Amino acid sequence: MAPPKSQPTPPGALVIFGAGGDLTKRLIIPALYNLMRAKLLSDRFVLVGVGHSEQDEDAWKKGLHDFLEGVVKKGGAEFEAAKIDEAVWDKLSKTMSFMSGGDVSKPATYDKLKEHLKKRQAETNFEDNIIFYLAIADSLFQTTIDELGKADMLKEDKGFRRIIIEKPFGHDLPSAKALNKDILKSAREEQIYRIDHFLGKETVQNIMALRFANGLFEPLWNRDRIDHVQITVAESIGIERRGKFYEATGALRDMVPNHLFQLLAMTAMEPPVSFEAEDVRAKKAEVFKAIHPLAPEDAVRGQYAAGMVDGAVVAGYRHEQDVAPESTVETYVAMRVMIDNWRWAGVPFYLRTGKRMSARSTEIAIRFKKAPYSLFRDTPTDELSADWMILHIQPDEGISLKFNAKRPGPAVVLEGVAMDFRYADWFKQASAVGYETLIYDCLTGDATLFQRADQIEAAWAVVQPVLDNWANRDPSGFPNYTAGSAGPGAADALIARDRRSWRPVR
Repeated sequence: MAPPKSQPTPPGALVIFGAGGDLTKRLIIPALYNLMRAKLLSDRFVLVGVGHSEQDEDAWKKGLHDFLEGVVKKGGAEFEAAKIDEAVWDKLSKTMSFMSGGDVSKPATYDKLKEHLKKRQAETNFEDNIIFYLAIADSLFQTTIDELGKADMLKEDKGFRRIIIEKPFGHDLPSAKALNKDILKSAREEQIYRIDHFLGKETVQNIMALRFANGLFEPLWNRDRIDHVQITVAESIGIERRGKFYEATGALRDMVPNHLFQLLAMTAMEPPVSFEAEDVRAKKAEVFKAIHPLAPEDAVRGQYAAGMVDGAVVAGYRHEQDVAPESTVETYVAMRVMIDNWRWAGVPFYLRTGKRMSARSTEIAIRFKKAPYSLFRDTPTDELSADWMILHIQPDEGISLKFNAKRPGPAVVLEGVAMDFRYADWFKQASAVGYETLIYDCLTGDATLFQRADQIEAAWAVVQPVLDNWANRDPSGFPNYTAGSAGPGAADALIARDRRSWRPVR
C-alpha cells in the first residue's frame, strides 16, 4: 500500500523522454514544483531530462523556469504570491540534469543514459528506483520501451522500474491490443502506468468519497432513483496549432476512450472491496464490459465553423493551420451509452465533448427522477424538474445539489434552489495542474488512478463500432455548428429522442 500523501516519496529518479517538449513545460515541471513546495519529494529525488536536441543544460533549465513563471502568474491568487518561490525552484533545479541528443530510436542513447544515471546515483543515492516518463509522440512508445528492455533498464534487481505512458494509447482496438502485447514483452503490467490527467482532478477523485463514504447518497445511486446522467467535457479553445495531430485523431479518439470513459467509470462503478489499486481498477473495467453495443444512431459528430468565442472572431476548423480544406474530421462527439447491469439497466448516460464551444466546462450531472405530481396538481410541471447533483470538475471544482423548495408566502409555490460546495471556499487549496497526484502516486507505487491493459481494450471495444461506421460514411453538412455555440443540432436530436435535453454549457 502507498504511504499517506502527507509523506515524502521514496528516493527515486524520474527520467523524462521528451524533456524539451510542451508537455514537460506545461504540466510535468509545474507539478514537480508544486510537489517540491509541498515537501512531498524525497531529499534523494533526481530528475533527468532526455531531449532530442543539442540544447545546453543551463538553457534548458532557464527555459523551464521562464515558462513556469508564466504559469504561476496566470494562476494568480491560486499560487498565493503569484510568483515563483525562488527557494523552491532552486531546490528543484538542483535535482535536475539534462542529457542532449537523446534519439530514442538509437541504442547508443540508452548506453549514454545508463552512464548518466550512474553518475547521478553516485551524487544522490536514489536506491536504484527509476521511473521513465514517455512525454513523446505515441508512435515512439513501443520503440522506447523495446530499447529500455534491450538495455536491461527495466529489470528490478534492486529497486523498482516504472513507465508512465501518456495518451493516446492506441488509435483503435487492434492498435491498442498490439501496443499492449508489444510493451508487455519488455515490461510487466505492474510496471506500466497509463496516465490520464483528468483523474488527477480533486473532484474526480472525490466521486468515490462522495458515493462510498456517505450513507446519504449510495442508496440513491441506481436505476430506481436516477433518471439519467450527463457527462460533458466542453472546451472553448480550438485545436491550438495541433492540426497535424488532430487530423489524424479527431475528437472521439482524443477524448472518449480515455477522459470521458474514465469519468463514466468513476460514476457508474460498483463499490470495490477496498481502495487497493487492483480492486478499484477491476470495478472500472466491469463498467466498460457491461456497456451495451453502440448502434450507429447512438453517436453523432460535429465540426465547428467560424464564430465568436469570448467576444473574438475565430476561424472554423477547416481554416486552422495544417488542416485539410475539406476535412471530415470531427471536433465534437455526443453519445448515448447504456450499461447492462443490475444497478444501471434502463438509465441512459449521455456523453459529449467538443472544441470551440460556448464555455470551458467539465461536469458530471446526475438527474434524479421526478416526484409524483399528485400533491402539486396546480404547480406547473416544469417547476418540478430541479433535482440535479452536479459534480463540477473544471474550471471551478465543486459539487452542487439542486432541488425544489416552497417559496415564502401563503400559497404553495415551488422554486428550484441550490446548495453549492466549492473546493476553493472550503479548503485552503494549493494550486495544482492535475499531475501532482498522479506523479506522486507513481513515485509511491499506487496505481489506482492509472489504466490497466484490460480497461484500455474494453474502452476501445465500445467505440470501435462507431469508428468503423464513421470510416465508411462521410459526414453530411460539415461544418455543422458555429464556434461559440453548444454544439450541433444532431446532438440535441440525439437526447431529444428520449424526451430529454442537454444542460446548458456555461
